[in-house]
Amino acid sequence: VQLQASGGGLVQAGGSLRLSCAASGRTRGSYVMGWFRQAPGKEREFVAAISGSGSTTRYTDSMKGRFTISRDNAKNTVYLQMNSLKPEDSAVYYCAANKEPTMYDTYPRASTYDVWGQGTLVTVSS
Repeated sequence: VQLQASGGGLVQAGGSLRLSCAASGRTRGSYVMGWFRQAPGKEREFVAAISGSGSTTRYTDSMKGRFTISRDNAKNTVYLQMNSLKPEDSAVYYCAANKEPTMYDTYPRASTYDVWGQGTLVTVSS
């Protein structure tokens, strides 16, 4: 499986962006998918995750209500809708896949995920 993230860019504070993560290759089954982000000089942090069916989602508390993760399994694509963006949301956003359809309690850990995309840069200006 290969992952390709896109949709990043420059946006003003309060604006919105929608990130996409397209999976290609041997995409049999529906994987747990996650979004992480990493700002300069900071560790990679968990943003959101979604189960293989899309029925279960999880978010970091600071992003609940502003970010929404969703998926279209027919298109092998996962989305991250980001609203009310703040300058502190500026980072490289990465999508990742865990080759299991069921979300376990380990979902916030980067080590849970088997495949990573290349990242897409989000810059929020004040």
